[in-house]
Amino acid sequence: MRYTVRHETQYRYTSPVAESVTELRMQPATTALQRCVAFRLHVQPAAQVFTFQDHEGNHVHHFSQPAPHEELVILGESEVEVNPRPPLPAALAPGDWARIDLRTAAGERWDLVAPSAMTAATPLLEAFADELDVARRGDPLTALLALNTALHRALAYDAQSTQVDSPIDEALAKRCGVCQDFSHIMLGLVRNRLRLPCRYVSGYLYPRHSDHSAAGATHAWIEVWLPGLEWVGVDPTNNILAGDRHIVVAVGRDYQDVPPTRGVFKGGAGSELTVAVRVFPTGAPDPGGVSADAKAPAYRATIEELQSRYTQAVLAIQMQQQ
Repeated sequence: MRYTVRHETQYRYTSPVAESVTELRMQPATTALQRCVAFRLHVQPAAQVFTFQDHEGNHVHHFSQPAPHEELVILGESEVEVNPRPPLPAALAPGDWARIDLRTAAGERWDLVAPSAMTAATPLLEAFADELDVARRGDPLTALLALNTALHRALAYDAQSTQVDSPIDEALAKRCGVCQDFSHIMLGLVRNRLRLPCRYVSGYLYPRHSDHSAAGATHAWIEVWLPGLEWVGVDPTNNILAGDRHIVVAVGRDYQDVPPTRGVFKGGAGSELTVAVRVFPTGAPDPGGVSADAKAPAYRATIEELQSRYTQAVLAIQMQQQ
């Protein structure tokens, strides 16, 4: 299946800002099951855009805006081919738990087994794991799919309940969240209780009416490494396996590694980020703009939060350019 993706991001500032620095992860990945046919990036005000691949192979674009501006608009347009995933076996062998342990004990994928900043164990997460009775039993694949279903049934999807970077305790306390919350909670349970290497996937989903995902938004799910199968994608938000409707953009330990956009600036202003995403079959009519509800701000930041990261971001970009 070939899809067209239009991902528009708008930063609006409460007063003019200068020397903004922006980093993007919008370009779909090319893998054994997916091919990015074309990617175009439009930035207003215009800027010279640089690109590199990070240690996970994710495509990263970055640019700076030295002149004062009150708004920054970023439009990423992609065409991507996604192939069906091979069918999974009915189960793995019970002895595969030991095979996984041997690999991780040797240091392989250690960073994807250890808890990350947004998936570390908390009292609420531990209580939730006990409630779902999360434990190693049977074989790794069966345990993983059972957990995916149990988590989906235990939490409600609510696009207005949390932000994309909210801590997991917020969603656990409310018993609802967005796809990023479902993914972070799933990662925490898989890493802390099943002790399987797993990673966060940032991307897009070609929507169906039955999906529990916000229209006009990016999507998130997880991938788990299993013997003989390599990376298996599971989508706890929708209780499905990742398939040919899932478009991979970037992978990391959690959302903080691979946000679609990240920016800092100089200036005494607050900021508001609004996102609109459309995914449709290439050649089909563009479904057009999304509703006001779908374009609700995904994240608001204060000047204090942004300025604390400004120097680090500038230094990082300078190092990449050297």
